[in-house]
Amino acid sequence: MTKIDGVLHDFKTAPNPRRVRIYLAEKGLSVETNDINIMAREQKADGFVAKNPTGQIPVLELPDGTCISESVSICRYVEGLYPDPPLFGTTPLAQAQIDMWLRRIELKLMYTIGQVWVHGHELTKGLGLHNEFSADLGRKGAAAGYRLCNDALAGREFIAADSYSIADAVLLATVDFGSFVGVAYDPALTNLARWHETMSARPSAKA
Repeated sequence: MTKIDGVLHDFKTAPNPRRVRIYLAEKGLSVETNDINIMAREQKADGFVAKNPTGQIPVLELPDGTCISESVSICRYVEGLYPDPPLFGTTPLAQAQIDMWLRRIELKLMYTIGQVWVHGHELTKGLGLHNEFSADLGRKGAAAGYRLCNDALAGREFIAADSYSIADAVLLATVDFGSFVGVAYDPALTNLARWHETMSARPSAKA
């Protein structure tokens, strides 16, 4: 396994760093990691905010001190260095379809699950942001997002392309985070359930 230069600032149970770890595992790559305890708010400390002004993880810190944040952006950087196997598409159409699904997953699913996490989960009570109306909107939005993915997966093995892509990694981390938050998909969504079982069986899912 090839080790890439740099340090990934990570937290094992957080969904966005997990996207990067799944992606790297699919590429046959590894990276040194540094655990940032987000439950202890370490990502908001001055030293970390100097690396990423949004105070969020993951962050890939390169040997020269350059820091890249945002999970998909980190993966795009790595894709440029190690293009095989290609997980962002190799044709204009495939690249556009993968980007399209990345946006849909972010806006229709991850954002809505995040609303439930911030406004309605037991572990975030200390933030002082709980609002049941917002949490309920998130639950309804997540249900719609799951249905969108389920419909798209009818007769398809992967969410965005004819082979595994970054969109599958992002969706898997998002769906599993939904279960953690208490916003799991309806088992009646059989296309999504089939996809989830298949993706969860890949070795990269354990990354």
